[in-house]
Amino acid sequence: MILPIYTYGQPVLRKVAEDIDSSYPDLPQLIQDMYDTLERSEGIGLAAPQVGLSIRLVVINLDVISEDYPEYKGYIRTFINPHIIEMDETETDVMEEGCLSLPGIHEKVRRSKRIHVKYLDDQFQPHDEWVEGYLARVMQHEFDHLEGHIFTDHLMGLRKQMANSRLKSIARGSFSCNYKVKVKH
Repeated sequence: MILPIYTYGQPVLRKVAEDIDSSYPDLPQLIQDMYDTLERSEGIGLAAPQVGLSIRLVVINLDVISEDYPEYKGYIRTFINPHIIEMDETETDVMEEGCLSLPGIHEKVRRSKRIHVKYLDDQFQPHDEWVEGYLARVMQHEFDHLEGHIFTDHLMGLRKQMANSRLKSIARGSFSCNYKVKVKH
């Protein structure tokens, strides 16, 4: 089932999400619904708060960009209770980011090139690994949602002011996109 994407202004996007366990109701169906929603909205990552659930669950599909990034061919993963343990601040880079919850906003964001993460996969098997490159960026972006942050929080000065006026428009429902959304009322 395609779920509506919660857009800026929804309180769930600013909450710190809770860890879950294998008894979470209908978890396999929720995961499938999140992948279906991600595909329909043409995104590469989706965090549970973006579909209105304040739980630590993220799905990432980098297979869709494997033409440009061949190393991600077949990379489709579920992250349960993910946490960034450490960020290697010695190397960062700046790339443009967008977000399904912030339609029409694209800004350059500086992020660490390498991060240490812990998470459970969809079989509840634990993982503890260092991740690099574009995947590290995507994880930082998606895992930010679990901490109640959005990518525009990383902006400074005039860029932040400009983004804030566009965020206010989104909160009022003044935007267009080609996927199902839930706006604040």
